[in-house]
Amino acid sequence: MKKILIIDDEADLRNLLADYFEVNGYHVMTARDGKEALRQAEQQPDIILLDINMPELDGLDVCRKIRNFVSCPILFLTARVDVSDKISGFQAGGDDYILKPFSIHELGARVDAHLRREMRNQKKSAVKFSDDLVIDYSKRTLYCNDIQISLTKKEFAIIELLSTHPGMVFDKERMYERVWGLDEEGDSSVIAEHIRRIRSKMKEHGCENRIGTVWGVGYKWQN
Repeated sequence: MKKILIIDDEADLRNLLADYFEVNGYHVMTARDGKEALRQAEQQPDIILLDINMPELDGLDVCRKIRNFVSCPILFLTARVDVSDKISGFQAGGDDYILKPFSIHELGARVDAHLRREMRNQKKSAVKFSDDLVIDYSKRTLYCNDIQISLTKKEFAIIELLSTHPGMVFDKERMYERVWGLDEEGDSSVIAEHIRRIRSKMKEHGCENRIGTVWGVGYKWQN
């Protein structure tokens, strides 16, 4: 169940919005002023509806205070119509600007749209594509010609290090420190054996070798 935080000093509007979103399957939290809003924001809502015009701590101040700690969409509710006010809202960290009076069904649709967008962003994987190779850094997998290649953790860590710094040359000592760690006991010569195995697996699946050797220096990723 998605959590929505409704912040507005108008009790009637706050209750109307709370009833609407509860009926539509949301877990609703409310706040009547900026201070209460800060306490409720600690519950990490999925989306926030935030009135700008509130006494003491207004909506812009609330947004500035929580924006670096709450990543969810923040939608301003306001009667202000000046372009400068809209700019202030976006600069404070707001994601949308909804003018009062508004259609509650349009508001509901906008909330749904922002949540869908948020879900898509969360599902994004950090992926690198090339002609025959796909590296999914989020899932730590490598695909060659649409077939997943079985890699050890250290083999993938080497691929990740090199492929995220294409063209940069890493010597074996630096690679060992980055992949195995400074405190790990061992010999950096193990890097050469891991590189050999990675190349062999790529070749076995018909992928072009992406790890180039810079003789006397180290290795680099070739796009």
